[in-house]
Order: sequence, then C-alpha cells, then structure tokens
Amino acid sequence: MTNTKGKRRGTWYMFSRPFRKHGVVPLATYMRIYKKGDIADIKGMGTVQKGMPHKCYHGKTGRVYSVTQHAVGIIVNKQVKGKILAKRINVRIEHIKHSKSQDSFLKRVKENGQKKKEAKEKGTWVQLKHQPAPPREVHFVRTYSL
Repeated sequence: MTNTKGKRRGTWYMFSRPFRKHGVVPLATYMRIYKKGDIADIKGMGTVQKGMPHKCYHGKTGRVYSVTQHAVGIIVNKQVKGKILAKRINVRIEHIKHSKSQDSFLKRVKENGQKKKEAKEKGTWVQLKHQPAPPREVHFVRTYSL
C-alpha cells in the first residue's frame, strides 16, 4: 500500500465530521443564499460525496461566478509549480460557506466614510490610516506572591 495516488488520499481527518456533528446536514446549510460575486470559503463535508471539491481546494477562499440549483461555480487561485492559476470549480453548497474575511475591512470602510462626512461638515482634517497600537500603560510588577 505504498505510494498511493487516490483522489481522496490523506483526507481521513480533512473530510471527517466534527465530534457530535455527524448525521443529517442542517437545513441552514441549504437556506443560505449565494449570489454572483460573493466570497466563499471551501470546506469539504464528508457526509455528502456529490459535488465535493478536490482536497487541494479545501480551506481556500474564492469568488462565486455562477449559481445553479444545488451548486455554485467558484474561482479559486491554485499554485501549480511556479504559477498561480485562477481555477473555476463547481462545488455543491454543502461544501462552502460565506467568508468573513472582508467583514472587518467593510466595517472600516463604513467607519471611515462616517468620519470623512463628519470632518467635512466641521471643516477639519481626520486621520483615516491604520495606526499602530500605542505602548501599554505603566504598571508595577510584583516579584513576590501573596
């Protein structure tokens, strides 16, 4: 059994379900709405073999480019030797979920827009760039225990 080259080689833990999460797939999985342009994370679910992504796409994030009844098409970057190729793959919706990678960025964009609006009304300048965390406050360190 050496040098096996199977499609699901080395996926014992990758596609296994978490503890106490086996059985029927929750209905919330099927109720999620995906639209063209959405960002989605790919995570293969072992209970559903249909429309499962290859193991090389597990954990990757891509952009939805087509939507069908039970599946979506996703554009994902894949490194092949020295190149990064934009691959188009079709995956069933059980194997994807909406990505939260842009949430903090979009929140910051919204806050910056609000700050700009307020600054324009007051006629002042406002700092919108990321600022490094300030040094921690001064405190005493005890070397003895109570």
